[in-house]
Amino acid sequence: MPLALLALAVSAFGIGTTEFVMMGLLPNVADDLGTSVPTAGYLVSAYAIGVVLGAPLLTGLGSRVPRKKMLLLLMALFTVGNLASALAPDFGWLVAGRLLAGLPHGAFFGVGAVVAARLVSEGRQARAVATMFLGLTVANIVGVPAATLLGQHLGWRATFLVVAAIGLAAMAALARLVPSIPVEAHQDVRRELRALGNRQVLLGLLTAVFGFAGVFAVYSYLSAMTTKAMGFGESSVTLVLALFGIGMTLGALAAGPLTDRALRPTLYGSLGALAVVLVAFPFTVHVQWAALVMVVLLGAVGFMTTTPLQMLVMNKAKDAPTLASASNHSAFNLANAGGAWLGGVAIAAGWGWTSPALVGAVLAVAGLAIAATAGFLDRDEGKASRVVAAHSATPARPAAAPARPAFEDGTGSPGGPGAHVGAQPVRRLRTRRPPDAPGNRHPARTTRASDS
Repeated sequence: MPLALLALAVSAFGIGTTEFVMMGLLPNVADDLGTSVPTAGYLVSAYAIGVVLGAPLLTGLGSRVPRKKMLLLLMALFTVGNLASALAPDFGWLVAGRLLAGLPHGAFFGVGAVVAARLVSEGRQARAVATMFLGLTVANIVGVPAATLLGQHLGWRATFLVVAAIGLAAMAALARLVPSIPVEAHQDVRRELRALGNRQVLLGLLTAVFGFAGVFAVYSYLSAMTTKAMGFGESSVTLVLALFGIGMTLGALAAGPLTDRALRPTLYGSLGALAVVLVAFPFTVHVQWAALVMVVLLGAVGFMTTTPLQMLVMNKAKDAPTLASASNHSAFNLANAGGAWLGGVAIAAGWGWTSPALVGAVLAVAGLAIAATAGFLDRDEGKASRVVAAHSATPARPAAAPARPAFEDGTGSPGGPGAHVGAQPVRRLRTRRPPDAPGNRHPARTTRASDS
């Protein structure tokens, strides 16, 4: 694998750390800024809104910017957003900093996925994209737990200062390792927007919204489940989150080669497995060792969906994959918000701390149904394309030979160029069968055309 993929993975590590660390720092931020934990939860929403808005906006604005330069600009914006968060004087400015940090998220992964796919040969593209996403999953094993501990001991501002430093390191790695990749000649905003109108792209984005929402219906409340359902102490929350991150990493590693081999079966299998794990989760969560195994499995099957969904929208967008790829991350963040909201509704309704898992199972099944529908339609479209291609490939019937001139002078006009309008056309005399032709009773004779 090219070293440039390492630079992309380092960048993804920084993005993943700042995206998920806020969940563990909410109590610290709330205490320091004099607000409640539910109000501090708007900081998670602010980042997600930044992702949703920034993916199409920044991708469109940068459609004609060379890929390497675009990656550097996006990572610079990410770094500034985290620095602004660290230096925010009050809660409002912190919300603005989180929004700013989230803006480049989707666009970076959209452009980065296209760059990663172009760095390797055909047949290894999904593995290259999965390698970039590996940084996102490792962030949940190392980055998020370490940044949470750092914030708890040195203050939450120190966490965002460290993430800003990671952003600077990522920029250096991108500048040094990523080759210059020019913008495709046909690349423009209108072409990218048309790509989003592709039915398969839209169905892929819907699959991400529903299927991945099943993961976040549980992950958003995993800390509370650890203490209230699994029976662990608060000190074990970091361990449980790290186990989820390990599962994410295993799923991302498996998804690359599987997607290269069979994209849609990998997507169907991961969504189906996600539904099974979520259904089983409430029944195993009270046995501690089984609960830990289920946490790893949840991370693995949940993040096995990311690579095939990313490759699907890139493939179906054909010559304009960047905006579709970036929009996929908007879809993932909508899934984050939607899954967390629906899981919270189930808890508030008194269904228990494990009820978000059953809500997630329903969402995963809905995602699988959408994915299966898209596959069925894609197969029919492929058959129709083959029929059209076969029809157009059928050799055309030879054109009829041009009719011979009707008149003796070969001009096609009666009597030749000098004939006057009222002249009687004199047609060429033609000979009937030769006298020795079988079936002839009479000798050959000549006749005018009017006789025949």
